[in-house]
Amino acid sequence: MRASGLCRRSVAAVCALVLAVGALTGCQGWSGKDSADGAGGATTTATRPSGYGSVFLAVDECSSFGTTSFTEVPCTSERAAARVIARYDGKVADGPSCPATTDFVLHISQAAPASDEDGDGAVPQGYACMRKLEPPHPGDPGGGGGPRTMVGDCVYSVGRGQVRETACDGKGGKPPEYKVTSAVTARSRCPSSTALYVELGGGMPVGCARPV
Repeated sequence: MRASGLCRRSVAAVCALVLAVGALTGCQGWSGKDSADGAGGATTTATRPSGYGSVFLAVDECSSFGTTSFTEVPCTSERAAARVIARYDGKVADGPSCPATTDFVLHISQAAPASDEDGDGAVPQGYACMRKLEPPHPGDPGGGGGPRTMVGDCVYSVGRGQVRETACDGKGGKPPEYKVTSAVTARSRCPSSTALYVELGGGMPVGCARPV
């Protein structure tokens, strides 16, 4: 599940908001989240076989089912599991964020040992933001996953100033403790009922969360 920074409100002390990148690793994955984190930040790698065009898994193309690898298949195929809703070149850390309702992120690499950078037999080519063809959608608000935390999502504390997403309906691995009810530009703009501040990123980087 995606990890996000948090701060508890306190009269006695001010807690620094922990910043977290829209998690694609660590606390995040796709259950199908890194763990590609079951809640939605999958980081599975796809290798482009020979015979494909210049863009493997382009926007609106589909991938097969898989937990360790994916292949491109026709979207009408019974093997089709998810559709590409955005596709970017380069590294995730250097590129644009995936759309808010992305269910998981698929890292694309091309087999090219001759030009390999790190000796693993693959050269990173980019990443695809994937949306499952059928529900449940962990990237939806309250779904318990996806690479981004948003208004409507629920989280629980994992200590050390971080939280993880979990499904708001209680069907996730952990019961929800807080729900993000609004997004604002600064903590001072959160309502007085806010019990937790969650880092969201973007133009409204602070999530105001209340106990559930």
